[in-house]
Amino acid sequence: MSMTTGSETIDLVMIGGGNMGAALLGGMVNSGTFSPEHLAVVELREERRTELAELFPGITVTESIPPCRSAVLAVKPQGVAGAAAAAAAAGATRLLSIAAGVGIATIEAAVGPNVAVVRCMPNTPALVGMGTSAIAGGSAADDDDLAWAQSILGAVGIVDCLPEPLLDVFTGVAGSGPAYVFLVAESLIEAAIAEGIAPDMAERIVTQLLLGASTLLAQQGDPATLRKNVTSPNGTTAAGVAVLEGRGLRSIFAGAVTAATERSRELG
Repeated sequence: MSMTTGSETIDLVMIGGGNMGAALLGGMVNSGTFSPEHLAVVELREERRTELAELFPGITVTESIPPCRSAVLAVKPQGVAGAAAAAAAAGATRLLSIAAGVGIATIEAAVGPNVAVVRCMPNTPALVGMGTSAIAGGSAADDDDLAWAQSILGAVGIVDCLPEPLLDVFTGVAGSGPAYVFLVAESLIEAAIAEGIAPDMAERIVTQLLLGASTLLAQQGDPATLRKNVTSPNGTTAAGVAVLEGRGLRSIFAGAVTAATERSRELG
């Protein structure tokens, strides 16, 4: 396990070595943007520190925040303010928070006016390098600070800048969105099984269906045109789409996004 020396200053410290923190570290190293010897990860659990040291050779793994220039706050929401204050005390002048529901004002109050704070909402596909993230900068964050945050999150997916109030909407769409897609997958698998397809085969078919359709959308864009291209007049797809439209699928998704957005505002 790599440990810090007393006088060494780390460029970037990941505070929290859970799934998302580890995914970010892996993406940062694999992208070539960050060198392992300039990174550290802080993790309180000894067993997890051992795992992290095996996963990331060359990255400093420690249970306390070393002297650092910047930090990513990948801890539970209730621990964000304390982690931010500790990082600032260790010398960090830039902070990126990926904790849901913790506003920029809360973090800035913990660190004072001379630390640039960027708040991010990532989603779970970042775990496989296919994330969608949105960032918002605090009062001391300039374009360089936003670019720095984008360099971290861009290693595991795409990144967009939004005003902080719109992070709640982003949460309702992209943060919660994977669950909507997984629910669609569950429903299609159950329907296939009900019509006589074996469960294992049904899951394989639906998984490939979603992967293929998403890849096609990513390559060609314009989902409305792609849908029309599949939907021959009076054909099988038209019959299925008519049921979805007739039962209000669009309004159902709109309602889900609204409910998730409102809940995000309540939590924030």
